[in-house]
Amino acid sequence: MIKDIFFKFSIKKYYTFNSLIFNNLPRDSILMKAVILAGGLGKRLKPLTNDRPKPMIEVLNVPIIEWQLKWFKKHNIKEIIICVGYLKENIIDYLGSGNKLGINIGYIVEDNPLGTGGALKNTSSLLNSSTDDGFFMTNGDILTNINPHKLCGDKISSIAVVPLRSPYGVVNIDNESNVIGFDEKPEIPDKWINAGVYYFTKDVFEYLPDNGNIEVTALPAMANDQKLKGMRFNDNFWRSIDSHKDIDEAAKELQSSNLV
Repeated sequence: MIKDIFFKFSIKKYYTFNSLIFNNLPRDSILMKAVILAGGLGKRLKPLTNDRPKPMIEVLNVPIIEWQLKWFKKHNIKEIIICVGYLKENIIDYLGSGNKLGINIGYIVEDNPLGTGGALKNTSSLLNSSTDDGFFMTNGDILTNINPHKLCGDKISSIAVVPLRSPYGVVNIDNESNVIGFDEKPEIPDKWINAGVYYFTKDVFEYLPDNGNIEVTALPAMANDQKLKGMRFNDNFWRSIDSHKDIDEAAKELQSSNLV
């Protein structure tokens, strides 16, 4: 079924629609592009991921990856490259060209897992052109409403960071050991975590491994070379879907945040 829809380019191992050969677009029609890393196995979400990739897990009856595409579109980012691997047909069959969402989608296929760094490196043929100053990237398990354009103000690669939230409820005790209150999973002041949302300049391709995760290869090296900034987002919805509990909590937060 896939071969009837896609054109395969044998050397780079990617599929793309004829309408999404970016470098042939008129210069004034090129919008900023984004990459979604959607090739992971999602082992901690089994058995849900036995028959679907992690980005196809539904939150409020909508797959994570569809939430992400709508988020990008809201910010006028309509040229999306999705790196797929595990059970790739689920994503490709569901999203197709992106036409039903009003965007353009291209796919890069990993025959074998390459890690986040290797997957991103495979996009270089579509992203590392003379007309591209930079692009956005997110992991395929992130739900958020942050404005990605706030990441690219200084023409340097940057990473979105959000406050660290305690996985446990905190008991507040005074000097006399009296329990004076409880905080349910509070944010921890002055501690920030990687939100899995990035803006990268073309410099990133100098740091990417052929196989390996960007979090332990490229990002530390870029930080050491002072080529990476961290942009704080304090009051935004953000959730990484890593467990069954995260699905339920994300659904509640989406509803309470008036995002649906």
